[in-house]
Amino acid sequence: MLTYLLWAVPIVMTATTLWRLPALWHVDPLQRALWVCCAGFAAALWCRVPPVKFALDHSPVTDLSALLKYVASLVAILGGLKYITGAYEGPARTPTPPRHVTVSLWVSRIAHGFALAWLVLLVVLFFAAVDRTEPSTDFAADHAGQWGAALFLTIAYIYLGAASATACFQWGRASRRAEHRSLRIGLALMSAAMLIYAVYPALRIITVWAPPRASDYTMRTIADSVTLSVAFLWAVGAAIPTTVVLSERCSAWWTLQKLHPLWTDLIHQFPHLAFRPAGSRIGEAIRLWPPLDMRLDRRTQEIADAVEQLRHHATPDLLPCARYLAESHVNPEPAAEAYWIKSALASAGFGRRSPAPARMLPKKPLTSTHAEAHWLAAVVDVYARVTPEIVRVLHERAGQPNSGDSPLPPSP
Repeated sequence: MLTYLLWAVPIVMTATTLWRLPALWHVDPLQRALWVCCAGFAAALWCRVPPVKFALDHSPVTDLSALLKYVASLVAILGGLKYITGAYEGPARTPTPPRHVTVSLWVSRIAHGFALAWLVLLVVLFFAAVDRTEPSTDFAADHAGQWGAALFLTIAYIYLGAASATACFQWGRASRRAEHRSLRIGLALMSAAMLIYAVYPALRIITVWAPPRASDYTMRTIADSVTLSVAFLWAVGAAIPTTVVLSERCSAWWTLQKLHPLWTDLIHQFPHLAFRPAGSRIGEAIRLWPPLDMRLDRRTQEIADAVEQLRHHATPDLLPCARYLAESHVNPEPAAEAYWIKSALASAGFGRRSPAPARMLPKKPLTSTHAEAHWLAAVVDVYARVTPEIVRVLHERAGQPNSGDSPLPPSP
């Protein structure tokens, strides 16, 4: 099982890194820091995959996988520290930040400031003090009792553990202060991953100077299990907020497509209200610009403006009649609005217009564009099923505006 995970987890982490690759060109430094964190973890995990490890260890630089593994792990954690530090230093910060924020920022700056010195020291020890005459199967176990390797691992684990502890503290505090539940859960999982990475180096330092009686296979299995557990918790924690955002974007896209029939009918009647002419449904579905939220906001606003124009094509009795016919629906309010829009739009199509507009449709307690779009989606559910016979019944009961270019077609 562990062998499969040694392949599966690096592949998943690499896929996540590639998916976030556009963050390198993103103006937001937080997104770039998160990408660095993903890339660092992916590189560290690949150093544990047996074929990759074998190739690196038998390269001209013997045991290269050990050096790259620790360097990549630290780069990943420093990227995570930068992510949270950037969040603390964002525009929403208070003039006098809380003490835990001040301490976290101070520790993070020290960690980043000493990163280069730590890297130089680690490389010097690796090439000058570690006996690398033969490639090792497990670096720590095979070099047990050697002062050079012990010093190298101690320095690596001290810095790794300190950075992980700082990240654990920062992400744990940030998870309790996050506004959204998905972000709280994600940060809590990432904090748990860093807690493991903070405790494990301390135990590992002890085993470096006082090797246990456990076999090399056991120690290697423990090390691989810890690394994979940390990567799994971190990957899930980082993916939860992204998954929620992706789900929201999919919901917004489906809502946008659902509004297309109503929006098209209204814009064909009132083309001057549209920012751009109504296109085909396929063309609208595959459009990438403007951004999705902007298109949804624009579409709901154009529908609202067109419905406002329909007040000149409806009689005062149309809304009560529409409400009466909608009583049989499970959700009568959007059904009544759908009947009203369909009937008024039919009158507009035949040029019937009243100088005095009918009263406005009832206001809804909608606080956002998405809430308004979901309401309109419920209206469209009924609007698409309104037959010409229902429109005729509404016109017979509520009447129509007086002026018109042509009468309605006669009943069949």
